[in-house]
Amino acid sequence: MKCVFVQIRCKPGKTYDVAREIYLREIVSEMYSTSGDYDLIAKIYVPEDQDIGVFINKGLLDIPNIDRSLTTITFKALHTGDS
Repeated sequence: MKCVFVQIRCKPGKTYDVAREIYLREIVSEMYSTSGDYDLIAKIYVPEDQDIGVFINKGLLDIPNIDRSLTTITFKALHTGDS
């Protein structure tokens, strides 16, 4: 699984509606309301055999009242092997 974080900006007054729809789709591991430029942040595990862009666009970003998003792909921060 590939871990990605998606920050979501919602249309004014629609954050709770968007959050509810995301929750109902059961594609996020964790989701939080945030302060700043974006309203929500979601932690999503994308299956290895799935394209991240297609998975995010079809599974999340077609939800009404999402104004903008920022996807951050994660990488291992600690290397534990000798190779």
